[in-house]
Amino acid sequence: MPFSSLKKRIGLKLNLNDPRWGSDNKDGNKQAQEGKKPDGPPDLDQLWRDFNQRLNSMFGNRNRNGGSGGGGNGGGGNDMRGAGITVGAVAAVAGLIWLASGAFIVQEGQTGVVFTFGQVSHTTGPGFNWRWPYPFQSDEIVNLSQVRTVEVGYRGNIRNKQARESLMLTDDENIIDIQFAVQYKLKDAVQWLTINTDPQETVRQVAETAIRETVGRSKMDFVLYEGREKVAYDTQRLMQSILDSYKVGATITNVTMQGVQPPEQVQAAFDDAVKAGQDRERLKNEGQAYANDVIPKARGYASRLTQEAEAYRSQVVELAEGNAARFKSVLTEYQKAPAVTRDRLYLDTMQQIFSSTSKVMVDSRNGSNLLYLPMDKLIAQAAAADVAKANATSQPAQPVLLPPTESIPQVEISGRARDSRSRDASRDREGR
Repeated sequence: MPFSSLKKRIGLKLNLNDPRWGSDNKDGNKQAQEGKKPDGPPDLDQLWRDFNQRLNSMFGNRNRNGGSGGGGNGGGGNDMRGAGITVGAVAAVAGLIWLASGAFIVQEGQTGVVFTFGQVSHTTGPGFNWRWPYPFQSDEIVNLSQVRTVEVGYRGNIRNKQARESLMLTDDENIIDIQFAVQYKLKDAVQWLTINTDPQETVRQVAETAIRETVGRSKMDFVLYEGREKVAYDTQRLMQSILDSYKVGATITNVTMQGVQPPEQVQAAFDDAVKAGQDRERLKNEGQAYANDVIPKARGYASRLTQEAEAYRSQVVELAEGNAARFKSVLTEYQKAPAVTRDRLYLDTMQQIFSSTSKVMVDSRNGSNLLYLPMDKLIAQAAAADVAKANATSQPAQPVLLPPTESIPQVEISGRARDSRSRDASRDREGR
């Protein structure tokens, strides 16, 4: 349908809506010639001509034949020329927008990967970059500094367990439940985007494979208690080797054990076994502590007895040797003066005996009833009486009771014996 006929139909509809429909149109033309503004809607043809004139003046192509005096065919040509200019301007603006859509910005710590018809063409660094717009080229921005996390055996919370991932078999054929998290960074953006369709799931599957292999080579007690750090370290190394062989472009930074325990179905029995093992270790430690306490004491006592026996032996031997040497020296002196040596030995022997025994004096000449007089007992009792008098002056003095005669060693030294010994001693002196 020609554009002029379309405008005529639109104008017809507008004229039908005009409240002055049916009146003579000459009045409107007269008002236009007189310079008065008509009361009806504006003319679409005139608005279109004004728009084309402004657009031509903007691009430097003014309509020299414009004006109301032109013929009908001239007006139609000007309209088509203005429409072509409008379409060109719109196409130019659209082209500029299309070219501007190829600009993109890469932040610090990120890398941009540019694809040309689906194939990687080059990578870009941080800053403002430009590529050919769609459908020629596209871009993907990969954050290389971000620490990413993959959870194995649970999702979000450790209570939200994934039994198919967490249950594993140890070397001693026991089932163990393990939840752990893997932290990693990207080292190659091209490999991360092109080698695998779902690289995050690939890392999770590699982590599960590595932990199952590591646990399968270890005992259950080792994994539960002292070997957690060792299992995490071995898993990290095995994961890195597998990812490097797959060319995923990721670097494992840490493997953290979140939970290591037996399955819930056998948790009670396992706790009993653990308690029994702990009791066994406790009893062993107590026995070892008792042995460490008794054995050193026994060894010390035996060493003390050995040293005492050695000391006694040395004492006896030295005493015997000393006595033998003294006897030899006495024998030499005795051979020189037998009487003097004999008296000297007698006196020394009596001094040694009396110094360690109770002394009793017997008065046999006067016929006194007090036959036994223990001097040491009397001296001790006198000292005790003095102390008692000093402490308690109000109490009467207690009588001194002598011990029975049977308990006192009796040593009777008569005056006749003393006289005989003195006479023998005087004879020996005279003989010499």
